[in-house]
Amino acid sequence: MERPQKSKRNWLWTIASGLIGGVLLFLATPYLVGPPVPSRIVIATGSSTGVYHAVAKRYQGILARNGIELEIRETAGSIENLQLLHEKDGDVTLGIVQGGTSASHEDSELSSLASLYLEPIWIFYRADVGKLERLDDLRGRRVGVGPVGSGTRAIALEWLHENGLIAAPSENAKPKSVGTNGIELHPMTGQAAADALQRKDLDAAFFVIGPTAPVIAKLVRLPGVELMGVRRTKAYETKYRYLKSVTCTEGMLSLEENLPPRDVTLLAATASLVSRNDLHPSLVPLLLQAATEVHEDGGFFEAPRQFPSALGVDLVINPAAKRYHKNGPSFLYRYLPFHIAGWLDRVKFLLAPLVMLFLPFAKAFPPIYRWRIRSKIYRWYLVLREIDQKLQDGASNDAGPADYTEDIKRLENLETELAEVSVPLSYMEEFYNLRLHVNYVVNLLTERQKHHGGS
Repeated sequence: MERPQKSKRNWLWTIASGLIGGVLLFLATPYLVGPPVPSRIVIATGSSTGVYHAVAKRYQGILARNGIELEIRETAGSIENLQLLHEKDGDVTLGIVQGGTSASHEDSELSSLASLYLEPIWIFYRADVGKLERLDDLRGRRVGVGPVGSGTRAIALEWLHENGLIAAPSENAKPKSVGTNGIELHPMTGQAAADALQRKDLDAAFFVIGPTAPVIAKLVRLPGVELMGVRRTKAYETKYRYLKSVTCTEGMLSLEENLPPRDVTLLAATASLVSRNDLHPSLVPLLLQAATEVHEDGGFFEAPRQFPSALGVDLVINPAAKRYHKNGPSFLYRYLPFHIAGWLDRVKFLLAPLVMLFLPFAKAFPPIYRWRIRSKIYRWYLVLREIDQKLQDGASNDAGPADYTEDIKRLENLETELAEVSVPLSYMEEFYNLRLHVNYVVNLLTERQKHHGGS
């Protein structure tokens, strides 16, 4: 019964050592390969009635399945989202940002994870002011360009400036006549701008929003309000790489009511998921998996599996996101729970150099192992040789019979010890030879003891 219990103790000790080593490695990981994956992140979106907020809500549910809490921070829009991301002491690490709102492509603090979908830029106007076909026709009009901090305002002011309607983009939130064109800029968009068009407080307004938004459904049905098409789209696409020409075809918004009643050419900006550069890299695959689940089916202007994409972004692509777009999720994130995959993903960078250092020693391990096993067997053979030498000396000694009682007892104890020893299968031949030799010497000593005892 001794041998199974000892073997069981050895297995238990091996398992316990492995568990202790794993726990120590887990605890040491933050100090060796960086901080653990955070369980809470904050994303800046827009108003609670906007598409950005609705998209973030869907991300929130997907991330919650993986134990990550996504807190949604309501803002005025893309410009404020970027400002929050730039705050060094702020807690916002993610933001959904409209194309064309980033000040610089080479932003050292931010990077893009993916473009998500297309946001058409709609310009609705009151039909009683006359037919508006170009931005030049907005001279002397009251135009809603969006509130301060919104992406709508950034694009509207840029377009108006490029078309010579305002001297320079202005962030003044109050109505103001700019230059000599008499154009009034009003800080409103969305439902507020739609209501102002209906009350005739505005002549035209910019909207950057998806075609399924309730405000678009209201505007295309509003009597006396028309949708303005965009001309010279190729020129805009060449100058602004974040823009793409799209067509809102006849009946696209409502087949029953045939809305719009004709094809209208629009320009669309790409909405992108932007992060601070200190976003934990293990979160990037999870965020892009969530974006894929939400956006891969496409929409009115997006083909299936067109988004999320590394194309059409304002900022440099995050390195981890670039790998994901190129190769998809790694083996770890594809088949393991997120937290385990994230931990292993970090630990592999610690284990890789250790493995490289271990490779030279790995070649020396087999001979060292063989020497260690055989040294045990040879140690017992030393005992045998010592007793055998005594036996040979006793046979040639004329002084009288020798007493082998202690030697026999010593070898019997050795037999008991060997019975409890476990050696690898490949060394069993040498081990059994040792046991046979021990038994042989014991029998020889016993016979010699009896012979001398009898004489």
